Amino acid sequence: MKPSLQLSIGQHLTLTPQLQQAIRLLQLSTIDLQQEIQLIVESNPMLEATPNEDKGEFEANEAEHLHNDESYDFQWSELYQSSGKRTTFEDNDYNFDNLHCTTTNLQDHLRWQLELSPMSDIDRAIATTIIDAVNSDGFLTMSITELHASLTSDTHPLDLDEIEAVRHRLQLFDPVGCASVSLAETLLVQLEQLPLGAENLALTKKIIAEDIELLAQHNYRQLMKNHQISEKTVDDVLKTIQGLNPKPGNLIHEDITEYIIPDLTVKKVNHKWRVQLNQSVLPHLSINNQYASLIQRADNSADNQFLKNNLQEARWFLKSIQSRQETLLKVATCIMEYQQGFLEYGDEAMKPLILNDVASALDMHESTISRVTTQKFIHTPRGVFELKYFFSSHVNTNAGDECSSTAIRAVIKKLISAENRKKPLSDSKITQLLEEQGIKVARRTVAKYREAMGIAPSNERKTIRN
Repeated sequence: MKPSLQLSIGQHLTLTPQLQQAIRLLQLSTIDLQQEIQLIVESNPMLEATPNEDKGEFEANEAEHLHNDESYDFQWSELYQSSGKRTTFEDNDYNFDNLHCTTTNLQDHLRWQLELSPMSDIDRAIATTIIDAVNSDGFLTMSITELHASLTSDTHPLDLDEIEAVRHRLQLFDPVGCASVSLAETLLVQLEQLPLGAENLALTKKIIAEDIELLAQHNYRQLMKNHQISEKTVDDVLKTIQGLNPKPGNLIHEDITEYIIPDLTVKKVNHKWRVQLNQSVLPHLSINNQYASLIQRADNSADNQFLKNNLQEARWFLKSIQSRQETLLKVATCIMEYQQGFLEYGDEAMKPLILNDVASALDMHESTISRVTTQKFIHTPRGVFELKYFFSSHVNTNAGDECSSTAIRAVIKKLISAENRKKPLSDSKITQLLEEQGIKVARRTVAKYREAMGIAPSNERKTIRN
């Protein structure tokens, strides 16, 4: 294997297949995406960026009215037309006191998805234990045998198969591949999410499963010999593997970004709620026509091939950015359609909404919805919110309806804010008051919601206010 192959693979992230690149860009926050764009533009002469105050590809694009089913059927010619008005944000456009973020660390991110996933009590307990055993890189810190020993008992025996079934389900949470026991396993789980028709998919799985040590040692000649493949095939396999994440947990940052830039805005225009992309956050990207015109189709020289490769990479990158923006707009529009009550009346009108609801409506995978709602923010009339804020679990009411846990939290907060300061409401009393409103929840659930909002118990509230 020539040394130049290794150098090329290490230096050209944009050689990653387009689908994998699009997935990666989808999970980046706006700040991270800005940095990624800067790196790509600096390394690829075929791409050029102009300041975001110029008119360009990323123009403001309004979704259709939320009641219009066609709002999901966006075309890129409609989303990025030069005649649209630019959506911009100034520092005083929104109140950061009303900033609502839910992302803290990997385990919280996994627990959030668990809360929104239908699961039996036993499976949920198993999942919680597994999540607690996941480190910041996304790997289990306990063996499956140790997990089994900690979960099973004489009164509640569990089979290893039950634990493995729950673990495999967690591995499909976002980021895909967490809760794995080894590097090979997390890479294989990620590969399983690629389309069946992906090039060399079966071969890539086989190499990871059988010869991951040779990959780590860069022993490509032995790989070629073991699998009877060419140097080019090894090159293609390496490109596919480079699109995977060896430490999936690192995709979730421990701390919330200090400087929040809203990715979208929703506002009422002519009595209709409209969702828009915040186009001011990204530069106008385009192909450098001066360099593109230098390419000669029949010229096989190294310089001409360099230009061709960079042009292809530039086109892939532009399409990946477009795919990210389209998906972001589709998902946000769908969420806002569900949560119009929140826009009108606040948290108490929040509807129960889980990842699968949006995934089914848009014919997407739940992990995609999770990626696009994490570290993506929308500016609403009620403040700036992370998109994942609008998801909450279902709680049954006495009338047979369903209420969202977010709405219940809002009611609890309202009851406590209006309580007699000399005689604060106990969790039991709040439970009773909720039941009178048709919301039947356990006292421990009230305590859980109260603690999650940072509200002290009744005895401490009484002490604080006197």
